Amino acid sequence: MKALITGAGGQVGRALQSTAPPGVSLLALGSGQLDITSADAVTALVEAERPDLIFNTAAYTAVDKAESEEDRARLVNGDAVGFLSSAARQTGARLIHISTDFAFDGTASTPYPPDAPPAPLGAYGRSKVVGEVEAQNGALIVRTAWVYGSHGHNFVRTMLRLMAQRDEVRVVTDQIGTPTWATSLAQALWRMADASARGIWHYTDSGVASWYDFAVAIQEEALALGLLDRAVPVIPITTADFPTPARRPAYSVLDKSATFALLGGAAPHWRVNLRKMLKDIQTHG
Repeated sequence: MKALITGAGGQVGRALQSTAPPGVSLLALGSGQLDITSADAVTALVEAERPDLIFNTAAYTAVDKAESEEDRARLVNGDAVGFLSSAARQTGARLIHISTDFAFDGTASTPYPPDAPPAPLGAYGRSKVVGEVEAQNGALIVRTAWVYGSHGHNFVRTMLRLMAQRDEVRVVTDQIGTPTWATSLAQALWRMADASARGIWHYTDSGVASWYDFAVAIQEEALALGLLDRAVPVIPITTADFPTPARRPAYSVLDKSATFALLGGAAPHWRVNLRKMLKDIQTHG
């Protein structure tokens, strides 16, 4: 089996490479190697390489910047997915596309099922919903949330840096979701691909947290592993205390029950996977 991974330098792209099953031939390309916003480039590459699977992990993820660059966000997160989907259909490949909890407005009080109507609050979410529409026709679309890994820009690495540099950190406590280790997501994606899943599914680690809860856990686990040499106060604040150009959903917990049934069990709790990720940093830097 041959798998093409777009966005290969990102968190999920890296994790897909490190968790690939034996016998899979990988073609992992970053933006410098494949411009997914060029329909001609996508078509030529897919026709030449003939992958069986196309994992699209490339994305415009600057949530706040997207408010002033919505056309660019839509091109990368929406139109480009259509180019990949078209190329996949023409060659018989299966597209596996990553989407987001930002498809929803966060007004619910129970986890969002995969068939809940999208209602994005901002430009980033709108662009990702366009991508979901473009990816249909036999694709596997997996919404996830709060992804972090050992590499790249993410909340865990930011908190470790700030906790080492500052005397306190202030973290929003009224946005609720589920942290998800990129490795956990990648392992699930390979298994869902093997199960020939199609349509829209949800996957995150298990459990629920606020960003404040997540930050407190990061500090506790990092101190236990010696990644931090002191504790600093973690101050809970509200979203109103930390205004941003883009609105965030207040509640973005996803219903993964169908996915967990498909995979034969629930994902590990987010704090278990946080500990695994921090141990990886401890071991490998």
